[in-house]
Amino acid sequence: MSSDAELIERVDVPTLALRAKLFRGLADASRLSILDALRAGPLSVGEIVATTGLSQSNASNHLRCLSECGLVVGEQRGRFVHYRLSDPRLDDLLVLVGELLRETACGVKACENYRMSQQS
Repeated sequence: MSSDAELIERVDVPTLALRAKLFRGLADASRLSILDALRAGPLSVGEIVATTGLSQSNASNHLRCLSECGLVVGEQRGRFVHYRLSDPRLDDLLVLVGELLRETACGVKACENYRMSQQS
């Protein structure tokens, strides 16, 4: 017979580290606002700036980060680059987060372990 300890699947440390890195990347209000804007479809940097209220340089910096991490993809269209979500599951993830927050918002808001930050 197996012990309970043997039945429990071992924690895959590299996978956990990668998950943590993904969530750190998503843990920025500016990047989340860009991802939310891109849920409607591809947008140029100017359109992202108009939609999110971020400055051009701030939006560009965050888009570079999101692009380097593989969360958004840029496509050249004439003089402008249009960005889109790299994977439709990102939209699903953001919808799921919204649903989760509707049910747990009080607890998340009251949590003092993580401070809510302003857009950067």
